[in-house]
Amino acid sequence: MTTPKILIIEDEENIAEVLIAYCKQQGYATEHFNRGSGVVSFVKHNHVDLILLDLMLPEVDGITVCKQIRMFSNVPIIMVTAKIEEVDRLRGLNLGADDYICKPFSPKEVIARIQAVLRRVTEPKTNVIYQAGFELYKDDYIALFNGDDIGFTAVEFKIFLLFISHVGRVFTREDIIDKIYNHSSDMSDRNIDTHIKNIRKKINKVEAGLNPISAVYGVGYKFTYTL
Repeated sequence: MTTPKILIIEDEENIAEVLIAYCKQQGYATEHFNRGSGVVSFVKHNHVDLILLDLMLPEVDGITVCKQIRMFSNVPIIMVTAKIEEVDRLRGLNLGADDYICKPFSPKEVIARIQAVLRRVTEPKTNVIYQAGFELYKDDYIALFNGDDIGFTAVEFKIFLLFISHVGRVFTREDIIDKIYNHSSDMSDRNIDTHIKNIRKKINKVEAGLNPISAVYGVGYKFTYTL
């Protein structure tokens, strides 16, 4: 089993020493940077399993480092910072951080967060469907295309999940009503057409010109898009 490598980016020497010591106690290998410059190049040319990233860094700040890393890598990032305001937490998570810890913190808490994130990224994702650049998280009703959130409603997600789970199969509007609404008397063909139209619009917002659901004249719809 490969030893997980943790990249610690922290300019406060005493905090860095504590984090390194606790990580090594858990059997993790560590690398340490005390500034933001050089980090992106290191990540491009070296394997790391998780990054502990301080936001307030000399030369290049943590937000910039995170944004640059996310341009080429999905390596898990836990931000460690003295900024506690909600807007700062949300900004970090929206930039692609997997978790967020505020100073002062317990080193044991940091280790617990590291273990949780590593477990999340290494456990088999049985609730996820991957198809032609799409990722559908069935338990969370989240749909992504090339990493971008499409923003489906719950009903739109169910309809798209039905199509993407049966590539090439034609579904009539009655099929969709049956499987999604269980023969609800409140649903009509027009409702289905509206949902399909909205699904297409939302997909086009994240990828212009992409239309993975095609109409089969006089019958219904099917998922046909492949890479």
